[in-house]
Amino acid sequence: MQKFNFHEFIEGISPEFTNVLDVSILKSEYCTLDLSESNDELNNIDVGCANALGGYINKHIAKNDAKVAFGGYLEKRNIYKRSNHFNSQSQEERDIHLGIDLWIEAETPIFTPFNSVVHSFKNNTNYGDYGPTIILKHNINDVVFYTLYGHLSLKSIENLKVGEIFKKGEQLATLGDDSVNGNYPAHLHFQIIKDLQGNFGDYPGVSGFKDLEFYKTNCPDPKLVLGL
Repeated sequence: MQKFNFHEFIEGISPEFTNVLDVSILKSEYCTLDLSESNDELNNIDVGCANALGGYINKHIAKNDAKVAFGGYLEKRNIYKRSNHFNSQSQEERDIHLGIDLWIEAETPIFTPFNSVVHSFKNNTNYGDYGPTIILKHNINDVVFYTLYGHLSLKSIENLKVGEIFKKGEQLATLGDDSVNGNYPAHLHFQIIKDLQGNFGDYPGVSGFKDLEFYKTNCPDPKLVLGL
């Protein structure tokens, strides 16, 4: 019997460009963004300051005549050094990003890429954390998996209910600003998760090197879904 390959399954269910943002934004209006520690341009920016980092990102978007900047899967980033949430003495430093970030202004609507059921939601308020977060459960061809949406607005979870159903393409939420989203420039953290490991309203979006091989298997590249 052929072994099930979750990565191949994820790639196969979404063969074309899938926009979790406003559907009027074209694929050609997305540009890549490098926030890794190897990007020397970031050495001259206080990446721990939402305004400074946001200014850099907005200039990058304008320079590329785009509306959205995206990237970040498995990027090793210095931005997390500012927070004990990623650097406590009791654990390995976590600085490798496990989702994809879509950088665009606050209040941008977020849409579901598949038929979905709300698994859980939570306001993750640690400094540098997700802020308001929603996890959706999907069942496609009898394969269950999850998608996580982080850095949302508070109103996105105010009246939400576990078990609530969202159809593909239905608006799920809106993006939050730096006052609620963990103190980042506005963006969506989008992550695919095979096994939630008992988590509720939260799941690691950043890994240390020791656990990276597991997370690479459990959280495939979101570009396989988005078609970017």
